[in-house]
Amino acid sequence: MTRKKLFLIVFMVVTTIELIAVAGDWKFISLFSKPLIMLSLVGYYLASMPHRSPQMIRAMFFCWAGDVLLMFVDRDEIFFMMGLLAFLIGHIMYIIVYRKHQSGDPEKGLLATQKIRYSFPIILADTGLVVVLFPTLGGLRIPVLIYAIVIMIMTMTALFRYGKTNTQSFWLVFGGAILFMLSDSLLAMNKFYAPIPFSGFLIMLTYSAAQFLIVKGIIRHR
Repeated sequence: MTRKKLFLIVFMVVTTIELIAVAGDWKFISLFSKPLIMLSLVGYYLASMPHRSPQMIRAMFFCWAGDVLLMFVDRDEIFFMMGLLAFLIGHIMYIIVYRKHQSGDPEKGLLATQKIRYSFPIILADTGLVVVLFPTLGGLRIPVLIYAIVIMIMTMTALFRYGKTNTQSFWLVFGGAILFMLSDSLLAMNKFYAPIPFSGFLIMLTYSAAQFLIVKGIIRHR
């Protein structure tokens, strides 16, 4: 068995354990399974790529840090702010990664009018979420607004890779970015607006799928 396959199996196992732990509210098990999700993806990426991107490794590291910090939100709200900051940096790193893993040929990719048209649903969804949540955010209005802008840019940057990489890499990364945005939206709605049934399970399902698709998509870029 190759190291690449081994890390992929570990990712699938720990993600399944984490989803079961979240569904059953087994927080003790989650303390071990959740941090291993990103660590296994880091191993999968390193085992798959002979030439590694430092920004990609940093992006995954800050997402891992965000995962760990958000596990302790119940103890102190400062952990939410620190987790938000970690994921914010992770998204910025992903923006850099997407721009580096694409063709620099200006003749390729979407036209300006296409970029505006195709990015409109992303902008509308992100703006709509902020408008709904804004009255309930209190002192977190500015941090959440900044975070929403950055994740929107991250998703749009994934969209703008269209035509500048192979089809598989584009759809994997773009699909991952959309799921990441959905996961964060579920988390925000559940925390600031109204409880969502099975929110923990849905958030982790979309989040783990998002991270896997992004990593897989970057690996597929040639």
